[in-house]
Amino acid sequence: MHFKYRLTIGLGLLALCAFATNLQAQVLSSKQIDSVAEKTLTTFDVPGIAVAVIKDGKLIHAKGYGVRSIKTNQKVDENTLFGVASNTKAFTAAALGMLVDEKKITWDTKVTDVIPEFKMYDAFVTSEFTVRDLLTHRSGLGLGAGDLMIWPDSSTVDKKQLIHNLRFLKPVSSFRTKYDYDNLMYIVAGEVVARVSGITYEDFIESRIIKPLGMNKTAASWYRLKDKSNVIDGHAPYEGKLLPVGLSFGEIANAAGGIYSSVTDMSKWVTAMINGGKYGDNLEKKLFSPAVARELWTPQTIIAGGNPASFSSYGLGWFLSSVNGNFQATHTGGLSGIVTQVTILPELKLGIIVLTNQQSGAAFNSITNSIKDGYLGIKGQDRIKAYNDNRLRNEKQAKEIVDKVWADIAAAQKATTTKPDVKNYLGTFKDDWFGEVTISEVNGKMHFQAKNAPKLKGDMTYYKGNTFIVKWYDRSLDADAFVNFGLSNEGKADGFKMEAISPLTDFSFDFQDLDFKLTTKK
Repeated sequence: MHFKYRLTIGLGLLALCAFATNLQAQVLSSKQIDSVAEKTLTTFDVPGIAVAVIKDGKLIHAKGYGVRSIKTNQKVDENTLFGVASNTKAFTAAALGMLVDEKKITWDTKVTDVIPEFKMYDAFVTSEFTVRDLLTHRSGLGLGAGDLMIWPDSSTVDKKQLIHNLRFLKPVSSFRTKYDYDNLMYIVAGEVVARVSGITYEDFIESRIIKPLGMNKTAASWYRLKDKSNVIDGHAPYEGKLLPVGLSFGEIANAAGGIYSSVTDMSKWVTAMINGGKYGDNLEKKLFSPAVARELWTPQTIIAGGNPASFSSYGLGWFLSSVNGNFQATHTGGLSGIVTQVTILPELKLGIIVLTNQQSGAAFNSITNSIKDGYLGIKGQDRIKAYNDNRLRNEKQAKEIVDKVWADIAAAQKATTTKPDVKNYLGTFKDDWFGEVTISEVNGKMHFQAKNAPKLKGDMTYYKGNTFIVKWYDRSLDADAFVNFGLSNEGKADGFKMEAISPLTDFSFDFQDLDFKLTTKK
């Protein structure tokens, strides 16, 4: 009996060793990661990428590839700074967790207890909304609702106005019943951090997280970087070429996506997360308690449509799932011309960071999954090819839709049918939360100008019926839109609604949520 037991254990150990050896043989070396990264640059036309891998508490790979900007051709290295975008959300959630540890709030503190003027469309939702609800994308608002107050450019909407305007955003689902990704609630969460701590959100993040971890080149926003000598430019593809793009938003949205960092600095954050908030040479220091660490990675909101054999959910600042039986915490981030990804498999003590300066999610997914496959023992997957095939298919479908719209416009221009009188559509129109848009005639063309979002300006072209197309002057936006006017009894425009033309338009262009009413006729 004892012999049999020992033999079974021995065979188990042999099998485990064989599996470990087999597994180790599949793990990508640094040179192989180099190869994957370089191929990704070329395949997806990304100017620059930085990659880091953390394993068993050590940074085993940190390197830059390509260039920071097509304007300068300066090289990306392991210390090059990228906007990490929505990977900032994990920092915001952790900051609130630190305040929970200090017993200044709980996860279920009512938002109105901290921000009395906070008000949602529904009075019940307002009264019940908690700190936890701010972080879990279950507010009842639609995907990216209200993002046009911060994206792609907002020079006049301040935080006070944004919080006030939440009351005008109509829900699309019942409170706490459905996952819909939301940026504005994280901005409110940042304001909770500020009011409870007594210092600005940015000062809290930098003094309580970034500085203790030794993330010496990192700042809570681009505007707060002390040294901008090694920072990327974002890039957006347009008609087969790349266009350098500017910043996505001002200081207002820092708690949702403001942090700028490098893979070297971000590896310190990821290592602390793998260690449950502990850091230091002997893990003798901690950012937050084990209870907070567990809560950050506890499923809060179910995400429908995932693998039924696994789970997919959102925790507090993290997407949570199971991959080949391993728990995974991950997040992506996107700004104009920048996309990023952070992936952690804590049971394997594995962290992967990919930062890019082009808005191709297929690029970071190709690299992350190529590296991850080695640690999970997954063979025979060409991640670059799979993601590229999917990208090309989606782009082809989107191009067909957009090309048909412009072909219809070209045909209408040649037709002899009577076209609508442009003067019937001119005026100033207002949406409750977005603000004013002026439709005017400039050099014989209809012209669209948003007051609070200076980048949203362009010429308008007649399409069909009472629908026009607005083509933005900034071609990097990739967000041309239908403008569908409603008419009064006199046949003059009294309002309009909008919708993006391309299915690939970023969800933060939430044109579909706007409902403009005429305020002043031209």
